[in-house]
Amino acid sequence: MSQPIRVAVTGGAGQIAYNLLFRIGNGEVFGADQPVVLQILEIPPAMDALRGVVMELEDCAQPLLHDIVIADDPTVAFKDANWAILVGGKPRGSGMERSELIAANGAIFVEQGRALNEVAATDIRVLVVANPCNSNCLVAKANAPDIPAGRFFAMTRLDENRAKAQLAQKARAQVADVRRLAIWGNHSATQFPNFEHAQVRGIRAEAVLGDRAWLEGEFMTTVQQRGAAIIKARGKSSAASAANAALDTIRSLIKPTAAGDFISAGIPSEGNPYGVADGLIFSFPLTSAGDGEADIVGGLPLSRYARSKIQTTEAELLAEREAIADLL
Repeated sequence: MSQPIRVAVTGGAGQIAYNLLFRIGNGEVFGADQPVVLQILEIPPAMDALRGVVMELEDCAQPLLHDIVIADDPTVAFKDANWAILVGGKPRGSGMERSELIAANGAIFVEQGRALNEVAATDIRVLVVANPCNSNCLVAKANAPDIPAGRFFAMTRLDENRAKAQLAQKARAQVADVRRLAIWGNHSATQFPNFEHAQVRGIRAEAVLGDRAWLEGEFMTTVQQRGAAIIKARGKSSAASAANAALDTIRSLIKPTAAGDFISAGIPSEGNPYGVADGLIFSFPLTSAGDGEADIVGGLPLSRYARSKIQTTEAELLAEREAIADLL
């Protein structure tokens, strides 16, 4: 059996982590022969709740879970970590402006970026889940200058999964039949789930559906507003689906992308072939060789409609960057 992979998870007592940790421990992500060590970070007031989660992890008696470390200090939780899944963040409070949320979370990710830079393993990969994840990822990356920029990812896979599910339902197909559907831009209501390259059973989705108005209308707004709809219906934000998307993201980065398909994640925008400003964490259609890194898919034609949507989400990310400029 190989050496354990050390996986750091922040926000360990929260609902997303609760839906994440057990699946990592049972081999669902890194494989049935790959042991793992979970290194879980929480804030001091939540440490007792985290200890309860640890009891449950122990009670699962998972053979691949070789050890559990808990800490309220990121330099302990991130020590020698090979993967860091940054789930914990400050939630948006009543009356809080988005700019205030961005600034409040930015301070958290300054500290975590510095800790990763200082103590993580040399092959560390970082997936930021906590919102606003694009800007949080940008802050963490900026404060970890010794970690290659291509090792940082912001999670937009939840949006991709939501979009695939909506397309599959409309086309009366299975989710596995939907390919080449990528999220562009921010993980927010400005995101662009680009249906123009999507395929259903190998045929352009637009041709299968024959309903451009639905794609530009109900499809777009359903995907963009899905998080808010879940909060309204459930009284809580997405947890199980967010955890699932995080695990999907990691699997998509450690296994080669299927020929002709895409995956989605926010990555550094430097040098991208689509004219998006440098200095952002921007979601693009990506492929991975299975080495824990990803490359932007080049050469995709963009309609005037698509370019307009991309410019809208780019503008929002530029404004977010301005709000955290002092943290970069």
